[in-house]
Amino acid sequence: MTAQIHPLAYVDPHAQIADGVQIGPFCMVGPDVNIGPGCILDNNVTLTGHTTLGSHNRMFPYVAIGCEPQDAGYSGAPTKVEIGNKNVFREGVTIHRGAEKEDHITRIDDRNMFMSNAHVGHNCHIYNDVLLVNGVLLGGHVHVYDGAIVSGNTVVHHFSSVGTLAFISGSSRVTVDMPPYMLAAGSDCLEIHMVNMVGLKRRGIPDTSIQLLKRAHRLLFRNYKPVELVKQLFEAELNGNLPVELHTLFDFIFAQNRGANGRGREAIRRKAA
Repeated sequence: MTAQIHPLAYVDPHAQIADGVQIGPFCMVGPDVNIGPGCILDNNVTLTGHTTLGSHNRMFPYVAIGCEPQDAGYSGAPTKVEIGNKNVFREGVTIHRGAEKEDHITRIDDRNMFMSNAHVGHNCHIYNDVLLVNGVLLGGHVHVYDGAIVSGNTVVHHFSSVGTLAFISGSSRVTVDMPPYMLAAGSDCLEIHMVNMVGLKRRGIPDTSIQLLKRAHRLLFRNYKPVELVKQLFEAELNGNLPVELHTLFDFIFAQNRGANGRGREAIRRKAA
């Protein structure tokens, strides 16, 4: 099966296009783009820069991937966007390539969905099964971990992290790291309200782990106990056999505390500058 390229699309002859790719009218594909098998570009899609897509990604109209980062220090280096498999990019989504900082790469892993007009800034890393709802804006160097949901019109400060299976309500302002497995909201200051029960159950997290996470939430975010003390309490109770969910939560908060301004990735910011 060969690629299907509409006669009104422009595909640079140096671009690498796999079998089964469909490219609709008024799309533009640059010379350093590599598109894997089964990808679909509806129409008016722009792929530029050093951009690599895996297989079976779907791009709706007016998606733009690989454009120059909105970074004052960018001076034209061949930075990259690397995209995995089975991602969906709805209308108007923008993904900027890496700036000349950190690892020079913006990464999108697998099975993520980017709803209309979502923006992913330079050097971000979106892991797997993430949902960014309409109008979400991610600043540079943001990490969003597996299964997280960021609701519509939420803005996430650069160098912030959103933990595994976290849920952030719509129109929130995220200036600090969002812990895994929690649900939070806040247009002024992000407040952690509860454990993301719906998300955990949908992912098949064992009820025993959910109950432990609820207790950890109460101790950490209601009683404001230090994470070191909370971890010790659970280790004593469980003879050191913490479930992976508690390890993930505690490790995330330890990393957050090693950073600055509530953001763990601030610890690497000097290296990224």
